[in-house]
Amino acid sequence: MKNKEILIKRPEYTKQLESWLGQNDLVKIITGVRRCGKSKLFTLFQDLLVKKYKVSKSQIININLEDVIQTRAIGLEYNKQNFLTDYNKLLDFVLSKLDDKKKNYVFIDEIQLLENWQKAANTLRLKDNVDLYLTGSNAYMFSGDLANSFGGRHVEIKMLPFSFKEYRDAFIERDLQEHPEKRQFIPSCNMYEVYERYIKESGFPQTIKLDNNLIYNYLMDTVYLNTIQKDIISRYNIKDTNKLDSVIKYMFDNIGNETSLDNIVKGLAASKNPTSAPTLDIYIKGMIDSYLIYKCDRYDIKGKKYLNSNAKYYVVDVGLRAALLGANDRDLGHILENIVYLELLRRGYRVSVGKVNSKVINNNGKKERKTIEVDFIAKKNNLTEYYQVALNALEPEILRRELSPLEEIKDNYPKFLLTLDQGDGENNGIKRLNVLKWLVDK
Repeated sequence: MKNKEILIKRPEYTKQLESWLGQNDLVKIITGVRRCGKSKLFTLFQDLLVKKYKVSKSQIININLEDVIQTRAIGLEYNKQNFLTDYNKLLDFVLSKLDDKKKNYVFIDEIQLLENWQKAANTLRLKDNVDLYLTGSNAYMFSGDLANSFGGRHVEIKMLPFSFKEYRDAFIERDLQEHPEKRQFIPSCNMYEVYERYIKESGFPQTIKLDNNLIYNYLMDTVYLNTIQKDIISRYNIKDTNKLDSVIKYMFDNIGNETSLDNIVKGLAASKNPTSAPTLDIYIKGMIDSYLIYKCDRYDIKGKKYLNSNAKYYVVDVGLRAALLGANDRDLGHILENIVYLELLRRGYRVSVGKVNSKVINNNGKKERKTIEVDFIAKKNNLTEYYQVALNALEPEILRRELSPLEEIKDNYPKFLLTLDQGDGENNGIKRLNVLKWLVDK
């Protein structure tokens, strides 16, 4: 389709990077699933340095360790474990490019591909005239060794594929480029139509530039297969890739369902894909470390403590899930829940599933204790917020059911019910908000 590249600004992330400018002793590390836009964020930030801070392009050193031509020019070679070896050659290359009289901005993409990368990064961090930026696609790169190597002198910026707001902005920009004569009409695009495309076509930035018939192949080959091959199969030396694929599909199919390791083992056995608990544990760890899924733990609201039993899992992108499983309308509620969960992470909250014990009247007219679930507790600094998510709540019975968990919480922290219903409202201090408006109005 496109002759001109569509580069969405992603200000939430560039602002985070900008806030750390001048603190050269800190290594800035951007993490996230493959193809979520980390390299493009480097491009955006480098452009900001040049235009706003008048940094010369000669002061910017950009290295992509996935670029075979560049790594060969540096002298790096892969070993049997598929790591690039001899970090000293990388250091020599960077040092040869430095301007001793000016500050230098060094960007290294996919740093986890380099064996002993911490040594190279720490050496550069200690140079007074180097400001170092890294990206990585594996959570396991943040081991205890990292904390020891840097002495805590690093910051992590966690990146995700396009949010709904970013997707809408990219969607508008793409249509403006294709149909500039419609500029006065396109910005008023129907958010519900954009949402339908978002949950099917995904928030991975590259999909914005692809025709519909190419999106599936991109998601399956470039994103999914590339991620599991490089970040799970190779790392754990997995031989039975069909079993891994079955586990991933099971986890993707069960987003938003409270579960445990034992329950997943039983579920896989019932679907004719038996998997042992130790093997399953490795697969799930690999999925979490590669940012394909996120684990949402339970929190006892009254007891004010996190619970070890059971958890929920959410996927990094619902469009990737649709590509792997096929569009499935019966899961629309969990899909919306997944999108809200990721948005809360983007906004910097620590997110958990809320549990509150309540006394209810059973069918025999007797009181009994029942555990009620609140979809999300979102905590940031001294702020706590509670969220319930539903496709709609126009029917009185549905509204009562969705409000009930929030009404059981007796503290005064803000409480929200997010739905696809038009308009906002309030019930007993609980704010009812249109979720699409909430997603775009930060």
